[in-house]
Amino acid sequence: MACPYFMPTESLEGGAWLHPSRLPLGGGWAGHCTAPGHAGTKPELAQLQECCNLGYATSCPRLPADRLWDAVRFAVAREDKTQVILNFVCERNHRPVQHGQLRFELGLLNCSTPHRDDRIQQMAACFVQSHVARTR
Repeated sequence: MACPYFMPTESLEGGAWLHPSRLPLGGGWAGHCTAPGHAGTKPELAQLQECCNLGYATSCPRLPADRLWDAVRFAVAREDKTQVILNFVCERNHRPVQHGQLRFELGLLNCSTPHRDDRIQQMAACFVQSHVARTR
């Protein structure tokens, strides 16, 4: 589960995770915050490792008290040589609030069914990128 206010932008190699492939986005990512009043803030490495990449980051000083989601989960529903279909779940208080599927065409990593929230869409693209790098 990644923080719903995290906008991942690049793979983060060498993080202090025991099992990086088990992270919610399939690996560690660097990026910036999109929380209201903190848009564009680049979290320090400790925050990336303890909050942004993991979700339910109640210790994060930028996390708004009034929010729709606490975390976002992704899982591969189906895949073949040309596409990956992801299931996603946005959670609040450990319960699903929103869910659906996103279909990525592998040639260009283009999503034919994009999410309306750019953050969720970018996280999904990062998840697919990590998944493809790990499995192909």
